[in-house]
Amino acid sequence: MWYDFFPRSRPRKAKGGIKAQTKRGAFGTSWWAKRWIAVLESFNIGARLSRGRSYARGGQVLSIDVRPGEVRAKVQGSMPKPYAVTINVAKLPATDWDKVVRVLSSQALYAAKLLAGEMPQDIEDLFNEAGVSLFPQKLKDLQTECSCPDYSNPCKHIAAVYYLLGEEFDRDPFLLFRLRGLEREELSKRLTAAGAPAPATAPAAPEPAAKAEPLPLDAAAFWGSGTVAADVYGDVKCAATPAALPRRLGGFPFWRGHEHFLDALEPIYRAARETGVRTFAGEQVQGQDADAR
Repeated sequence: MWYDFFPRSRPRKAKGGIKAQTKRGAFGTSWWAKRWIAVLESFNIGARLSRGRSYARGGQVLSIDVRPGEVRAKVQGSMPKPYAVTINVAKLPATDWDKVVRVLSSQALYAAKLLAGEMPQDIEDLFNEAGVSLFPQKLKDLQTECSCPDYSNPCKHIAAVYYLLGEEFDRDPFLLFRLRGLEREELSKRLTAAGAPAPATAPAAPEPAAKAEPLPLDAAAFWGSGTVAADVYGDVKCAATPAALPRRLGGFPFWRGHEHFLDALEPIYRAARETGVRTFAGEQVQGQDADAR
């Protein structure tokens, strides 16, 4: 189209910007992230989509703040001052959310998944059953604005924010609910109040009762100068999965590194666990002398 010939400007290199984790191909892996990107691509804005992808992958987006019904972002363009981007998403009225909660709470499986922090695959069907759309359907459901001089709306700066939001929806699908006006905590509270079943959790195994041992009468033996059994610490070995706890917590929101957050952490955890076990075993670790141990 004719506006694809808008003169291409060269953006200033940004420092510490949010970098897309997908280096090539489509953005987003989950169905809800892909649906969000499809909304943007339905605007038929031509070359600005490819420029928006380049901005997202190049770290030109400096910040993104997601609020109920609104996204605010700063994007570094060709001017010294970053451009201000605002995306307003039509919030669902309270009466529509009442219908949605009523339908969701009537479906035990869907409600249990939501309470457990999972997004059911075909939750859109339940929204449709309530006569409501989870995603914006019409152009007027999305109002976008950028402080750049480009007359096209959405511009490449807005497109960059759209793409990064799609990736963030992969990490936290409940951001969709926030944009439509309902926080995840409020949704869980309303589902529970409506009688939805709580997510099933396995009962914790009881701790085996420790066998009582008499304290030594000799003070020296009590404070550790006595003989210690060779297997007092049991079997010492590396953890099977490096960075297990961060993996349970999930990805970092709007990560700014060149590589994926968990991929960057894993080698650090792997090296630390191996060094820790070798140090514990009394082995000489490279770069560490005996006195330092």
